[in-house]
Amino acid sequence: MRIIGGQWRSRIVRFPHAPSLRPTPERLRETLFNWLGQDLTGKVCLDLFAGSGALGFEAASRGAGQVVMVEHDVAVHRALLATQTALAAGQVELHRTDAIGFLNTDVRRYDIVFLDPPFRLGWPARLLPLLPVRLGPEARVYLEAEQPLVMPEGFEVLKQTRAGQVHGLLIKYRQS
Repeated sequence: MRIIGGQWRSRIVRFPHAPSLRPTPERLRETLFNWLGQDLTGKVCLDLFAGSGALGFEAASRGAGQVVMVEHDVAVHRALLATQTALAAGQVELHRTDAIGFLNTDVRRYDIVFLDPPFRLGWPARLLPLLPVRLGPEARVYLEAEQPLVMPEGFEVLKQTRAGQVHGLLIKYRQS
């Protein structure tokens, strides 16, 4: 997988094969970062299912001040550590844990959340209700799903696209 923008543009990120690993295609990443803006200077990002690291390292490459990446799989986490070291990505913080456990213990608020979970396991319905307390005032959530989703109360779809079988949505939570 290749980083498409920022300081690490064209750098290759390597990752092991894993059954549920589905790196965000280049075309979707390009669309996403057009939506978010090319410069993420100072933004605090959470990549909740880091996998290949495509979204988190792309955000770091584009100037994000901090990128927290969560990955449960041991081999995939090890590959993320190797990439972090190779890129000297000091702004990237890696956690080997599950998404729900992380959200239940972490206390930070994020400007951007990347939510690209394995398909067909019902992750969006379980995770979206946990996100509002972790979102900053103008936060955006990028969600990938295998089918169109009905958003839970309080969430609004800002943009959406489709690439093959993948639906990409940029959403926000209406703060009360």
